Amino acid sequence: MTPPKSAPDPKADLHRYLQEARDALLWKLDGLSEYDVRRPMTPTGTNLLGLVKHVASVELGYLGDTFGRPSGEPMPWLDEGAELNADMWATADESREYIVELYRRAWAHADATIDALPLDTVGNVPWWPSGKDEVTLHHAVVRVIADTHRHAGHADILRELMDGAVGEKQGNNSIPSGDPAWWESYRSRLERVARQSSAQE
Repeated sequence: MTPPKSAPDPKADLHRYLQEARDALLWKLDGLSEYDVRRPMTPTGTNLLGLVKHVASVELGYLGDTFGRPSGEPMPWLDEGAELNADMWATADESREYIVELYRRAWAHADATIDALPLDTVGNVPWWPSGKDEVTLHHAVVRVIADTHRHAGHADILRELMDGAVGEKQGNNSIPSGDPAWWESYRSRLERVARQSSAQE
């Protein structure tokens, strides 16, 4: 006799994908210097520690304040009159340890909200226009998952540009195995194809 399948657990599914993104993002900081976790790697200043600071703020907002569950965490970078883009980089006074621990506290606070409320609970996003600010918990969690995975992808590229380290998590880099010579040959082939295609325009 085939054992019955377990009942679907939407909250468990949502939490799994949220936690995988969280872990992947933090892993990108491992083994790097203070300079490397902070240095801007793109013309718009994208940097690893800033990504962590940003997603911590996102979780505390969408999965805290939106549902009447403020965390009490001071986030002056989001205050009225704060410097533009202040949530996307860490100041010299904001240590790596502080930002990482803030993110871990944001996880706990967000997880408590998800556990406490039904997924169809309606909240109000404080920074959305009045009258268009209602959102269900389910929608908010999906939004946070999408945002976190997006920024984990950014972090993956930044880390590869720094020292060649790639992967989704410890022990699983999610790419084909190949030695440096194989990868150089592969990249060179892609460059040749790109140039050939460009010549045909």
